[in-house]
Amino acid sequence: MTPTTRKVVYPASLDPIHYGHIDVALRAAKIFDEVIVAIYDKPKKNILFTVDERVALAQQAFEMYSNIRVAKYSALTVNYAKEIGAMALIRGLRVFSDFEFEFRMGLANRKLAPEIETIAIIADEKHLYISSSTIREIAELGGDVSEMTPPFVVEALRKRFAELSANQSSPGYNISIRD
Repeated sequence: MTPTTRKVVYPASLDPIHYGHIDVALRAAKIFDEVIVAIYDKPKKNILFTVDERVALAQQAFEMYSNIRVAKYSALTVNYAKEIGAMALIRGLRVFSDFEFEFRMGLANRKLAPEIETIAIIADEKHLYISSSTIREIAELGGDVSEMTPPFVVEALRKRFAELSANQSSPGYNISIRD
C-alpha cells in the first residue's frame, strides 16, 4: 500500500448482508483504491448473527474483489477510520429518512474527526426496498428472500431460524410484516 492509496470505510452491521450492501461496496470500490467493509461488533440493536458470522458472510460476498476487505471493529467509527488510515466513510442512502439520519451522523463525525469525509452513495433503485430487518422478518416467517440476498445468506438464515424454532425462541423483531 502506498501513501497515496485512497482507503475508505463502509461501516455497517450487515445482519445479514444483502444485495443493497453489496451494491454500495462495489460502487465504492470503483471509486477508491481500497474499501474496508467494517462490521461493528456491538451494535445497539437486536442481532441475529454473531459478529464473526456476519464477517464470514460478508467475506464470502466479496471474496472475488481484491480491493474490498472485511473487518470487525469495536471503536468509535471515525476513530477506527483514522486508526487504519482511511480518508472517508461510505454511507448508503435508500430513502429520505436515511438522509436525515446520515446527515446528522456526518456532522457529528465531522466534529469528531474533520479529516474524515462522509460520502453517501445512493442505493440503486432495485434495492430501495431492501433492509436487513425486512429480510430477517420475511425469512423468520418462512418467506422467500432469494432476490434480496445471496444464496449462502438465504441458507444461513434458514439454518438460524430452524435453530431458533427448535429452541422455541424468537429474536423478537418480527413486528411490521405481521401487523
